[in-house]
Amino acid sequence: MPSEHSFSSPRRDTLTRRSLLGAAAAGAAAIAYGRVPAWAKPAAVAAGVRRPDSLPFPHMRAGTESMPQIKHVVVLMMENHSFDNLLGMVPHRVPGRQNVDGFTLKGGQPVEVNLDTTGAAVPARPMSSPCQLVGHPGQDWNSSHLSWDSGRNDGFVKASGPVAMSFWDNTDLPFTYSMVRHFPVGNRYFCSVLAQTYPNRRFLFCGTASGLTATNSQTFTTPAANGTIFDRLDQHHIEWANYYQNLPSALIVPNWLTPARKKRVQTIDKFFTHASAGKLPAFTFLDPNYTTTSEENPQDVQVGERFVAKVVKALLHSPAWPETALFITYDEHGGYYDHVPPPRAIAPDSIAPIPVPGGPPLAPGGFDRLGFRVPTVVVSPWSRAKYVSNVVQDHTSITAFLEHKWNLPAMTFRDANAHPMTDYFDFRAPTFLVPPKLAASPSLAHGLAECHAAGLNPPLP
Repeated sequence: MPSEHSFSSPRRDTLTRRSLLGAAAAGAAAIAYGRVPAWAKPAAVAAGVRRPDSLPFPHMRAGTESMPQIKHVVVLMMENHSFDNLLGMVPHRVPGRQNVDGFTLKGGQPVEVNLDTTGAAVPARPMSSPCQLVGHPGQDWNSSHLSWDSGRNDGFVKASGPVAMSFWDNTDLPFTYSMVRHFPVGNRYFCSVLAQTYPNRRFLFCGTASGLTATNSQTFTTPAANGTIFDRLDQHHIEWANYYQNLPSALIVPNWLTPARKKRVQTIDKFFTHASAGKLPAFTFLDPNYTTTSEENPQDVQVGERFVAKVVKALLHSPAWPETALFITYDEHGGYYDHVPPPRAIAPDSIAPIPVPGGPPLAPGGFDRLGFRVPTVVVSPWSRAKYVSNVVQDHTSITAFLEHKWNLPAMTFRDANAHPMTDYFDFRAPTFLVPPKLAASPSLAHGLAECHAAGLNPPLP
């Protein structure tokens, strides 16, 4: 849907995400260390703010273990859903979870609305089927800034059309809703920037978008100025692996896949084999299939739900479960509404937003503000039961967790100062050593019948 504001949205790149990732070339990564270079200096740095290359625990040697209870950290990053879009009904559908900050109901219906371009109110409402509607809700830089509207969060319909106010609940996502009944949820976990997939994923991998504002081929010529979390792990001989369904998303960082790392990048079937044997590495990053199971529009969200359930259950039944922590999150909001305005954040570096060649001017903004809230759940025997975190966090908080666990040097000001998500855990005694019973994965038949009745034909595995 075309944008209807003064900063029009860039046209959708004619290359698919799959073809863009597939075009990435392998090579050797170069990492710069030492004093903070000019590119890394934000406009102003307050006293006491940690700097790039600093350690979480300066009195300890880099690479030193600080959380011995956790030996296996797993991250699963799905795609393109806001907190309200998937979890907005949790406080009204899950017993004992009224502390989750979702929709406000009146007469059983959400009161949240956005106005369309005619001034008509479009209320939050259930999606008509598990399939996302044809078209692409606006989540590019300009559409995201229009949706945010200087903190009013009232421009989603203008940016994306009425579909932006749609949501799913436990009817469509029974496994997710049973999972959040037990395990911690991030009430104030935001994506890292008001932009698309690639910039947000690069924040997780690199602590910065390096100026990138779009999901396009610019990523392959924009290096990570101070390396990646994978570089940090390699330097300190910490084992890691990236298991993927169709493509590893870290290919968006130039020269990430070096010849020495090829053994670390494996297909998803190896993950399930290694989980079953209790032989996962210290750090695991999981990539869904970006055509069928990542939950991006126009996919059937129940297909992605089944993939999430398979991953979670593989870990719950793994011999490694007693020493595992799984972070499940989404890269960005996908154009869908959320009622909590994203706050300001420390700029990762001094790199300014890079315009898209041939695209419209960028809406005013920078990398000193987080993006919209995204669903985030932490699954571990050491998770605090029914906990809700109200600490402001973003994707670099997961990066910071890894840095705190192994006392690794930060890459940018953002990850150096991000909250490391340790509040989700109680390391005195495991709460879920015996995993809770979770709902079964949804059967696809009924939902697909609804999709087909609406004329929708989602891509299937």
